[in-house]
Amino acid sequence: MSQLLSAIPLNSLSGVGAKVAEKLEKVGLNNVQDLLFHLPLRYEDRTRIYPIVKLHAGLWAAVQGKVMHVDTIFGKRKMLAVKISDGNGTITLRFFNFTAGMKNNFAEGKQVHAYGEIKRGNMGLEIVHPDYKFFAPRQQPDVEANLTPVYPTTEGLRQVTLRNLTDQALELIDKAAVNELLPSGLYDHQITLAQALHTIHRPPPGIDLELFDEGKHPAQLRLIMEELLAQNLSMLSVRSKGQQDKAMPFPPVNTLKDKLLAQLPFSPTNAQARVTKEIEADLEKPHPMMRLVQGDVGSGKTLVAALAAVRALEHGQQVALMAPTELLAEQHAINFANWFEAMGIQVGWLAGKLKGKARETELARIVSGEAQMIVGTHALFQEHVEFKNLGLVIIDEQHRFGVHQRLELREKGAKQGYYPHQLVMTATPIPRTLAMTAYADLETSIIDELPPGRTPIQTVAIPDTKRDDIVERVKNACLNEGKQAYWVCTLIDESEVLEAQAAADTAEELQRKLPDVKIGLVHGRMKPAEKQAVMREFKENKLHLLVATTVIEVGVDVPNSSLMIIENPERLGLAQLHQLRGRVGRGSVASHCVLLYHSPLSKTAQKRLGVLRESNDGFVIAQRDLEIRGPGELLGTKQTGLADFKIADLVRDQRLIPEVQRIARHIHDSYPDNAKAIINRWLGERDVYSKA
Repeated sequence: MSQLLSAIPLNSLSGVGAKVAEKLEKVGLNNVQDLLFHLPLRYEDRTRIYPIVKLHAGLWAAVQGKVMHVDTIFGKRKMLAVKISDGNGTITLRFFNFTAGMKNNFAEGKQVHAYGEIKRGNMGLEIVHPDYKFFAPRQQPDVEANLTPVYPTTEGLRQVTLRNLTDQALELIDKAAVNELLPSGLYDHQITLAQALHTIHRPPPGIDLELFDEGKHPAQLRLIMEELLAQNLSMLSVRSKGQQDKAMPFPPVNTLKDKLLAQLPFSPTNAQARVTKEIEADLEKPHPMMRLVQGDVGSGKTLVAALAAVRALEHGQQVALMAPTELLAEQHAINFANWFEAMGIQVGWLAGKLKGKARETELARIVSGEAQMIVGTHALFQEHVEFKNLGLVIIDEQHRFGVHQRLELREKGAKQGYYPHQLVMTATPIPRTLAMTAYADLETSIIDELPPGRTPIQTVAIPDTKRDDIVERVKNACLNEGKQAYWVCTLIDESEVLEAQAAADTAEELQRKLPDVKIGLVHGRMKPAEKQAVMREFKENKLHLLVATTVIEVGVDVPNSSLMIIENPERLGLAQLHQLRGRVGRGSVASHCVLLYHSPLSKTAQKRLGVLRESNDGFVIAQRDLEIRGPGELLGTKQTGLADFKIADLVRDQRLIPEVQRIARHIHDSYPDNAKAIINRWLGERDVYSKA
């Protein structure tokens, strides 16, 4: 859309006063461009009048006829029944909400035009609450020239209002000569934006509605392609700017790397070694690394992060690792301290719950450079945190953070025109097409190999009516087989207080039923030191069973634990369930996961639990999660902007992504002004990427 149309407020259109403008704003419509991108949900065919004898239940149709009989029927609800005839058949128009004046309007002999869904009732065929209007006896049948759009709306905002305003907006397109931003011939069946908008808002009779239902009509494709291109181009602009920025190159030294590898009781897998090489090659360049490392649960991302960190540390630069939860950040801090402090590297720790003198001391260690490897939560990018010389930023579980948070930490490390390198990690595998869209600004590495000796986890779904049997199974595993187990409590309500209470109640109940089993409890309301103390006891095999909330979703590594019970798994998404399940199966003992669900299960929940039973492969699970839930929830992308697509649908349109990438690269390289205009048209002020 040209800048002109996006700058035209809706109150400049006829029929938009303060009240209508307020209702339009409720559905996200603030200007003419918003209105034109507010697409119909479906269409009604009012382009022809159906003979009444050819009607059948389930059809949406327009009919015309003479009023034969009007009757008020009294029953549970008062009802107005109007019988009309076209000379060959009759149908009843039924109204539950009516006035005396409305009844009087339906005088016998009057001609009426009605539209609605045909249903079969006690009096034969009928339409309940049809759209209707009267017409003169000798008038030609009153039909629409185009299919009638039905728009998403809100209470008090009528369809006729939206159609009238859209008609005015379409007239403006014709007068304003829409700025056509896509060069011609980019893809098959390409049409102009003006043609696309006219076709979508006012489709002619006979158009293929099946194509519309599938999102494959050329008119829809024109808008879908441009919206996907806007997202891709915004990411390419981030990547392009990053390649122009300067960073400190870190050529190989390997003294610390050799010391780190010598400490390990195992050798890195081939996949870990390959990904580490890709990272080290990036770190040797004079512009910032921007790389995403994907690895399934238990694939060994932490070691890869440590090997990246030592390259920066060898050059006297600080490294910051940001994790989404305090528990995961604490786990990382302990791991890195165990590895690094023996090599003379000081590890710092910063989280929101660190207060007072302890916090001031830590901030002083960071700004002085005494703390070389700093681990923390989002507290790392708060205003008062200053680094001496931040050379590498590592972000774990990237999908928990918005792009803007990642960029803030990058800006925080900028000193004298140099930016830190950036490594983004996730153990939530991302389907390829989604990664190509959400992380088009990043190079990608995949750790596609688990350490040797891991056994696949056997997963079963069992109704909670058999809870006592499962409690007995836990008892047997802990007391007779020498195993350790997790019992995970979930809540629909995201209140940390309620979740903590549910976990405490469960721990108390299990302790009553299993007096000889040593049970620990971990939840989000506990102080970091308390959580860590319980986790240490569990890791040292001083506890048999750990009752926990979903705070243990990532980063907890206890190889002896081989049984997990997840209560109410139907409340969680597949990715989160896969992460939780990944807390077991980390040793050589056969591991089991019990999904203790509450009946009845919805169809979606049945699909989720079925996928988990069938597969241990995070990438397979991620693809199914995308199909079941959509991209917004899967990536946590409500923070990144991906969930805000107006027209594109990453599940439906994933076949287009490779072509979109090719076209985006072409426009970025050959039409830079068009690229900026496309980003501005679709993302506008929400474009956080341009701040990279």
